[in-house]
Amino acid sequence: MTRIVEKIAAEVSALPEAELNELLDWLADFESQRMDSWDKAIAADSKPGGRLQGLLDRTRDDIAAGRTKPLDEIVDNK
Repeated sequence: MTRIVEKIAAEVSALPEAELNELLDWLADFESQRMDSWDKAIAADSKPGGRLQGLLDRTRDDIAAGRTKPLDEIVDNK
């Protein structure tokens, strides 16, 4: 851990429960906003001509050519 993170961790550990809950609520909102941004970036990259176009094309080709298996055949659900 960096010194800054260590200092933050020490401060968070010393918070009274009500203030800790307030901080956790804020962190959840902050993370949600970041995820929204990430989701938007993935959506943009998935559009035709986006950064994921090559990967999506290869995946569709593999599916069409029968080079894929259903997930439940690969994952052991026991």
